[in-house]
Amino acid sequence: MSVKGKRVGFLGGGNMGEALIKGLIAASVVPADLMIASEPRSDRLADLERRYGVRAAASNVELVREADVVVLAVKPQIMTPVLAEISPSLAKRHLVISIAAGVSTATIRAGVGKGLRLIRVMPNAPALVLQGATAIAKATGLEDGDLETAREIFGAVGKVVVLEEELMDAVTGLSGSGPAYVAVVIESLADGGVKMGLDRVTAMTLATQTVLGAVTLLLETGVHPGTLKDMVSSPGGTTIAGIAALEEGGIRTTLIQAVERATLRSRELGRGPS
Repeated sequence: MSVKGKRVGFLGGGNMGEALIKGLIAASVVPADLMIASEPRSDRLADLERRYGVRAAASNVELVREADVVVLAVKPQIMTPVLAEISPSLAKRHLVISIAAGVSTATIRAGVGKGLRLIRVMPNAPALVLQGATAIAKATGLEDGDLETAREIFGAVGKVVVLEEELMDAVTGLSGSGPAYVAVVIESLADGGVKMGLDRVTAMTLATQTVLGAVTLLLETGVHPGTLKDMVSSPGGTTIAGIAALEEGGIRTTLIQAVERATLRSRELGRGPS
């Protein structure tokens, strides 16, 4: 099964739903006239319709009835009532893709109360600029081509990896939440530049371009990050002095703990209210 010619419905029009809509259109994978969106905020739904040309569904149930592929792009906290609402309309013909952080396929199947062609996926916000990092969980009960359909959708907005579902919470903690960590790093670098006399605009330009350049260099050369660090760090120089300050502040431990805590929170969300 290819997504070509299929009607794709986005149940939820938040940031990630918009990222996927924009990316699929930009990559010419799914045209706007084959995409449907539902969203409780009427102003938000109207904005998606105006900006991208997708059709606004009157309800979640209408979206499910019209779509071939249903992307569950809702917050994990409201997944249970949403599933109860759409369950009667879900059928074997639907491929259901969930991008809800921490919500297992077992939880979704239990909430629907019947068999589903279901795939759990964890994308991230850079999909909005076609630079997403997406993990797709291996699943049972799929038809031939279903996994390839998911790859096709999310491959249009960045890189895709396929993992066991038990690793999805770690993916959430790393790449799902990771863009926010990088944003904090960039903001902090710019703040440092301002502290040392640069104007805010110049500092932000230098910080963002420096991060982009470093990432591009790593991706295109395939060198280890430690190698890049050593390339830039001359004996007794400025870079090693700055790295010493980072190590004094515990930057490695802090980032590791950020991934760990976000992973644990993803697991908590998956368990639902205690």
